[in-house]
Amino acid sequence: MTTRVFVPRDSAARSVGADEVAERITAVAAARGLDVEIVRTGSRGMLWLEPLVEVETARGRVGYGPVEPEQVDGLVGEGMLEGAAPGLGPVEDLDWLRRQQRLTFARVGVVDPRSADDYERHGGIAGLRAALAMGPEAVVDAVVDSGLRGRGGAGFPTGIKWRTVAGAEADVKFVCCNADEGDSGTYADRMLMEGDPFTLLEGMTIAAYATGATEGFVYLRSEYPDAVVAMEAAIEAARARGWLGEHVLGSDLSFDVQVRVGAGAYICGEETAMLESLEGKRGQVRAKPPIPALEGLFGRPTVVNNVITLATVPWVLAHGAEAYAERGVGRSRGTSVFQLAGNVKQGGIVETGFGVTLGELVEGFGGGTASGRPVRAVQVGGPLGAYLPVSRFDVVVGYEEMAAVGAMVGHGGVVVFDDTVDMSRMARFAMEFCAEESCGKCTPCRVGSVRGVEVIDRIRAGQDRDANLALLDDLCELMADGSLCAMGGLTPMPVRSAVEHFGEDFR
Repeated sequence: MTTRVFVPRDSAARSVGADEVAERITAVAAARGLDVEIVRTGSRGMLWLEPLVEVETARGRVGYGPVEPEQVDGLVGEGMLEGAAPGLGPVEDLDWLRRQQRLTFARVGVVDPRSADDYERHGGIAGLRAALAMGPEAVVDAVVDSGLRGRGGAGFPTGIKWRTVAGAEADVKFVCCNADEGDSGTYADRMLMEGDPFTLLEGMTIAAYATGATEGFVYLRSEYPDAVVAMEAAIEAARARGWLGEHVLGSDLSFDVQVRVGAGAYICGEETAMLESLEGKRGQVRAKPPIPALEGLFGRPTVVNNVITLATVPWVLAHGAEAYAERGVGRSRGTSVFQLAGNVKQGGIVETGFGVTLGELVEGFGGGTASGRPVRAVQVGGPLGAYLPVSRFDVVVGYEEMAAVGAMVGHGGVVVFDDTVDMSRMARFAMEFCAEESCGKCTPCRVGSVRGVEVIDRIRAGQDRDANLALLDDLCELMADGSLCAMGGLTPMPVRSAVEHFGEDFR
């Protein structure tokens, strides 16, 4: 009888030796005459347990981790391949996973991301089949009714964007997936593309059907070479199965997808800068209007969504808009994929309904700091997000709820800092980051960020602090109100929050 052993191929797991662990299991099994099949999956998202090895048994997949290559011989000798060696127990029963609501990430870490058969066995393509049976207009209505909003940061209602593209007249329309995941502390896009790439392709195909698009592009950052390989392999497999190409699943829909690799510009996470880059130009922000939904790629109507948004659509179509909308809080419906990073004990992926508190994420799932020192600050939403103190751990995570306390959900990154952090230094980093990554098109962002670094340096040096703090606030107001896009417009958020909540670090 063949024993199936699951070892992640995710780049985070590979960076700590997953490939060597898989090779060692194969060698030890062969030496002992054991029939073992190694299945390379994505990561479950429990990054502190990587490399995580799972063994298929009668009581489910039993986990062992973190496993080092030199431990394999001993674990096999103790009965790991029978699920008998001391380990984590059935992975699905782990409290950290059981407390989540995994919809978008339901298959990540479970399936072989290179196998179309495995994808379909675990519910894949059900959303696309349901969409093709409904008709384009009904698909748009379902996405609207679900309450799904853009998970890339802006939080714009996905269905409204699709309805705009669907109603536009053009000879060709596009679906563009923005996978230029550049926010510090975020990695959900990468993990999904490496662990379940077919669900992204399925979501893009549903978007194409709903809006009348015929061509799709995944704009993927060059820092994710494993994700590039995974997406290209999935595209080839999807074409072979009739999930992409002419007459998708025997329907009248013709739609294909190509991968385009960016050159590392953070600004291309902004939708119009990404479109400029896709057209072969320098990644610079466009003035709006016109909006991309009407004049996007090559001047044609274009759906632009990020990875998590598009990858959530198949679940919505397969299970119904109401089933998705019943989760969440307020106007933030469904689930969000949070990424715990920084000085945190249990970093990784947490998918749960909006309405979870910041404290539940950091302390409940994250287990506090990795250093064991008290948490002092948490930055939510990437390098342009606010720094929040422990006193705000009771805030409910939702778009409007976070905005009410001067923060944002963003792409769901949660970066933790302990009590040794210097928040004046973090405020300086925000301005420095903007100066480095600005596309340079507008003066408030291009020049304001450089002046911001200079002003904070004077404050840190003790030069006329009160006057320079007032100047810094004026500069932040100018950048927020005058910048062309969110790059300069949101840079003041971490700066102002650092001054507001951690003012002692500036004095």
